[in-house]
Amino acid sequence: MKRQIITANFIQTICWEGDLIVDWSSGRKYSLDGKEKQFGVHWGWGDSVINSSDGKYIFIYKKLGTKGLIIKNGELLREINRPYYCSNAFEFPAAFITVENRTYLIHCPIAYNQLDFEDVETGEIITNIDNRKPIDRFHSRLEISPDGRWLMSKGWVWHPLDMIMVFDIKKCLVNPQLLDEPRLYPNVNVEVCTASFVDENIVVIGSSDVVLDEEEVGDLPPKHICLWNLRTDKLSKPVAIKENFGNLFAINSNCAWDLFDFPKIINLNTGEIIEQNEEINSGKQNSSIIDNTDSFPSIIFNKKTGQIAIKANEKIELLTPGDHPV
Repeated sequence: MKRQIITANFIQTICWEGDLIVDWSSGRKYSLDGKEKQFGVHWGWGDSVINSSDGKYIFIYKKLGTKGLIIKNGELLREINRPYYCSNAFEFPAAFITVENRTYLIHCPIAYNQLDFEDVETGEIITNIDNRKPIDRFHSRLEISPDGRWLMSKGWVWHPLDMIMVFDIKKCLVNPQLLDEPRLYPNVNVEVCTASFVDENIVVIGSSDVVLDEEEVGDLPPKHICLWNLRTDKLSKPVAIKENFGNLFAINSNCAWDLFDFPKIINLNTGEIIEQNEEINSGKQNSSIIDNTDSFPSIIFNKKTGQIAIKANEKIELLTPGDHPV
């Protein structure tokens, strides 16, 4: 992997904008050659940012808070809130999606266990209909598939246990009750603590050492990874990961970033570590439950380039994967 350090004074948030890294809180943009540009918008708040696919809308929020700001073309559109319940323990669930030229913020404005689609322009929560009956789960670490078809929630249930589930976005917009009863989730006997879209229909999933039923091994053993095909609902042959691993970011069908403790690139076919850099602190996150942000640096992944950026003390660690089979 190639390592590059970008000096970033007063940095608060990081977000990809094409091949630029933007700190919306301090109003600075950083090009990959290390040049810095002040662009005049300084919000001075928040620790996390996501943006819509066209860059028109920005959502600034506190990862372990209840409040966020929707920004349109540099101007405040409105404030967003989520319920207080356990909000200090797990990541704020939020993702943008554009369907038929209409952009939505997917989040949980009504209840911690109810996913909703809010029209970014009007503020209308179009999925908040009568007869919603969401089951008890905490949604978090939302991710959209590359083609915009699937929504994945990588949250948890009490007591506590990480779990993931996937929703068909267009079907949920037609029938919001589908958000309350997930039809698509890996049928395994272990806690699934991490997942990442490899492509439009394949997800890499990883298990912790927690087994739900000691009498059944299941298709995914503890501390293993495998590929989950959303169309067939089938799992590939699992492979063991010898080291502890955390949030995975799939680079391609053969390898993924693992950011537990320090950056590594893992071979998805063998479980072996291809590259690593123990000099860089990338935190120890292996769950949606983090309890604090001091020990978990902000990390952003550029799906198009495979690059990782890590917010450090007055700098950005930029990591580019080497040439690996695709």
